[in-house]
Amino acid sequence: RLRVKGLVDQSLTFTLHDLKQFETITITAVVQCSGNGRALYRPKTPGVQWERGAVGNARWTGVRLLDVLAKAGLQTNGRHVQFQGADYPMAETVPLFVRSIPIEKALHPDTILAYEMNGRPLPLLHGAPLRVVTPGWMADSCIKWLTDITVQQDEAQGYYMQTAYRYPTRPVTPGEMIVAGDFKPVEAMIVKSLIAQPREGASLVPGPVTIQGVAWTGEGKIAGVEISLDEGRTWEQARLIGEDLPYGWRQWQYIWQATPGTRTILCRATDDRG
Repeated sequence: RLRVKGLVDQSLTFTLHDLKQFETITITAVVQCSGNGRALYRPKTPGVQWERGAVGNARWTGVRLLDVLAKAGLQTNGRHVQFQGADYPMAETVPLFVRSIPIEKALHPDTILAYEMNGRPLPLLHGAPLRVVTPGWMADSCIKWLTDITVQQDEAQGYYMQTAYRYPTRPVTPGEMIVAGDFKPVEAMIVKSLIAQPREGASLVPGPVTIQGVAWTGEGKIAGVEISLDEGRTWEQARLIGEDLPYGWRQWQYIWQATPGTRTILCRATDDRG
C-alpha cells in the first residue's frame, strides 16, 4: 500500500493496481549514490568506501508523482514532499531513512514513482514494488520500497535530511566550523566521468587500444569528454557514442596508439553549463 497524506484535500491509499491506472511514463536516468567515489578522497572520509561502482543507468517505468498528488488534492501551502520506505534500521542507534524533496521537483513531469526497471518488474534490491526516481538528482532522494508520501511545509527532519547528505554553500577551509545556515541538501548531480576499459592495472599490447567509458551530469547534458595520457599536461577529445538522452549517461570512446611503457589514463567531462 502507498499512503498519501499531509497537506492534501484527502488522504488516499493506493495499491499497485490503482497506480497503474495513471498514465505510464518511461524515463532513462542515471541513479548514483551520493558517496560514489568516497574511497578515492584524500584525506579519508567516513562512510561506505565506494570507489566507482555506486552508479548505474536504467530505463524506469512508472507514473508521474504529480498525477498522484493531484488525485489527493495538493494544497497550496505544501512546499516539500517527504518519502518513507518499508525498510527499518537494523539497530536502535540507526535513524529511519526519511527524506524530502522541494515541491518544484515533486511536480516536475519527469519525477516518477517507478515499478519497472529495464522493461521488467522492479527488482527487490532496487526498491520493489515501488521507488521514487528523481532524474538528474542524487539517489538519496530515490527512496526505495516506498510506502508513505507526506506533503508538508518544511523539509523532512531527522539525521538523513538535516545532518547527512548536506554540503556547504560556500568554500571552507579544513577544520573550519560551519553554521547550519551555510549548508543545503544534496540535490542535482555534478558532471562526472569514468573509464570502463582498459581495466586498472591492465597489461596491453603496443598498437591501437580502445579507451572507453561513460560520462553523466545532473539536469544538463554532456558536451564533451577528453583523455590525457601524460598526467594532464595535454588533452585529446574523445568521441561521444550511443544514445544522447536527458538524464542518461553518455558513452564515449578514444583510440590510443599505445607505445611501450607505463601510462596513467585520465578522463574528464564537460557539460553544457561549462
